[in-house]
Amino acid sequence: MRSHLFLAPAALAAAAAVLVAAGCGSAPSTPQWDSQSNIPRRYQAPFTTRAIVVDGRLDDGGWTEAPWTVEFVDIEGAARPRPRFKTVARMAWDEDYFYIGARMVEPHLWATLTEHDAVIFQDNDFEVFLDPDGDAADYFEYEINALGTDWDLFLPVAYRDGGQADNSWEIPGLKKAVRLDGTLNDPSDLDRGWTVELAIPWSAFGDAAGMPLPPRPDDVWRVNFSRVQWKLDQTSSGYVKVPDTPEDNWVWSPQFQVDMHQPEHWGYVTFTR
Repeated sequence: MRSHLFLAPAALAAAAAVLVAAGCGSAPSTPQWDSQSNIPRRYQAPFTTRAIVVDGRLDDGGWTEAPWTVEFVDIEGAARPRPRFKTVARMAWDEDYFYIGARMVEPHLWATLTEHDAVIFQDNDFEVFLDPDGDAADYFEYEINALGTDWDLFLPVAYRDGGQADNSWEIPGLKKAVRLDGTLNDPSDLDRGWTVELAIPWSAFGDAAGMPLPPRPDDVWRVNFSRVQWKLDQTSSGYVKVPDTPEDNWVWSPQFQVDMHQPEHWGYVTFTR
């Protein structure tokens, strides 16, 4: 026997309130809905001299000056409904790492994939897209699910131009952490959410960055984030995807089509110091 996990607005509000009260840290202060202004999105990533411990908590001193982004929107922008669950991200940097954090409200924590470089967006996931020199080529992608399973890949040429993903690209020295506020793969209760915290070494980008590493103050990269969210059925043994139902795609900077590989729509991140 199955029951669909579509929550009423009151239930969504309750889930968000529990997230704030209990677990994934303090509530980020962001506009409730910002579908049109400042697109592509813009963000100033502060340089930090204070330590960031990658543990998924996003509460170290090094995060103090890093603002939260506006809430993620549907990948197609204002033409589509507001996402069912809130997602925000933040960025910082130092001489060694590019730090990325994300916080996601999630009433039902679910993940299945355990093999590195699997197609992680077949689970609910969080994704990072980085084009250091902004030329819509030689860009990087990283995906991670709630189990901490990840996929890192490099695109010398965008798919739309006939490119193929290079899965051999790896991130030596990557620091990653996933923190769950709830119970994974347990449909019997209501969860609150999960956080992702990453520290990507500048050395991982190599010559393909086409930009100084680490960045110079006021350098600008093209960056975007995506959250893939599947609608789920509840069964006696766990969760399964609702049949014949596409995933939701929620992003920081809208793409205006269901395709993350349009780098001209990614946000502008300025490295400040």
